Amino acid sequence: MKDTLYIGHLSTLYHTNFILMEDKKLVEDLDKTIEWVLFGTGPAMVKAFKKGQIDMGYMGLPPAIIGINKGVPIKCVAGGHVEGTIMIASEKYNKIGEFDGDIAKCFSQFIGKSIGVPSKGSIHDIILTYYLKRYNLTNKINIKYYGQPEFIALDLKKQILDAAIGTPALAVFAQTLLAAHIIIPAKHLWLNNPSYGIFFHKSFIENQPEIIISFLKYHKEASKLLRTARSIAAETISRNFGILTKSYVSSVLAISPKYCIALTEDYVKATMQFVKTLYQLGYISEILDIEQIFEFSFVEKVHPEENHYI
Repeated sequence: MKDTLYIGHLSTLYHTNFILMEDKKLVEDLDKTIEWVLFGTGPAMVKAFKKGQIDMGYMGLPPAIIGINKGVPIKCVAGGHVEGTIMIASEKYNKIGEFDGDIAKCFSQFIGKSIGVPSKGSIHDIILTYYLKRYNLTNKINIKYYGQPEFIALDLKKQILDAAIGTPALAVFAQTLLAAHIIIPAKHLWLNNPSYGIFFHKSFIENQPEIIISFLKYHKEASKLLRTARSIAAETISRNFGILTKSYVSSVLAISPKYCIALTEDYVKATMQFVKTLYQLGYISEILDIEQIFEFSFVEKVHPEENHYI
C-alpha cells in the first residue's frame, strides 16, 4: 500500500483542495503523505489517471466521461459544485437579458469573431460546442483553445479574443484587466451542470475505501465553510494560493455559490445530459450508464442529509 496519496487538482479557487491543503489533521487521519498535483485542465488530469500518476482528482464531468469511455479506470464518488461555467465579454457586447433571454441571439453577436475556452474536452468546451451546433453557428464563430485558462483573460485584453467561456475565476480575473462583464450567467448556460466532482481510481475504491470515507468528511466540512463562512474560506484560499488577495477570492466565491458534496438527482441528470451531448458531438463512442460514472455508496454515508445546491 502506498504511503502517499496523489491528488490532482486545477487552479479553480472554489474547489475544496485550496482549503484542505493546509489541514494537518487531514494528513494525520488519513495516515498518508499528500502530494497535491496541479493540472492546467481536466483532460490533462485524465491522462495522469490513465498513467497511474494520481489516485484522486478534482475535475469536471465531461473530461472524466471521455476518459471512462476510453477505458480510464475512474469513478465519481462525490460532488463539489454546480453551475460553474459562465460567458464573459468586453462591455461593448450585450448581456443575455438585453436579448430577452434568447441565448441564440446572444451568441450570434459573435459571428465572425473569436471565443476562448479551456482545452478541448473540458466542461466549458462541451457547453460551447453544444450551443454552436444547436444554433448552426459552428462555422461562423472561431473557437480558440487554451491549456492554461489564465491566458484567456490576457488575450481578451489584447483583443485577440472577443469573448470567453470558463469559470467564475476567469470572469473576475478578466475584470481586473479590462472592462468586461458576464454576458451569460451559469444558470442560463446549463442549469444544474456539475462543474466538478471528486474522482478516484478504481483500484483505490476497491482497496482503500476507508480512506475515501475519511477524505469526504473533510471535503464536506470544507464545502460547508465555502457556504457558511465565506470570509474565512476566502482567507484560507488566498493564503494557500499565494498570489491572490482575500477580496479577489471572495469575489470569485460569490458568483455561483452552489457548494455541496452530494450526488443529487439533478446533478446526475445533468451529467447524463452531458453524456448524450458528448455522444452526439462525437467525443465518446457509446452512451455510458450511470453505474459506469458514479459510485454513490461513499457520499451517501458521509452526506445523508438534504443537499445544499440551492
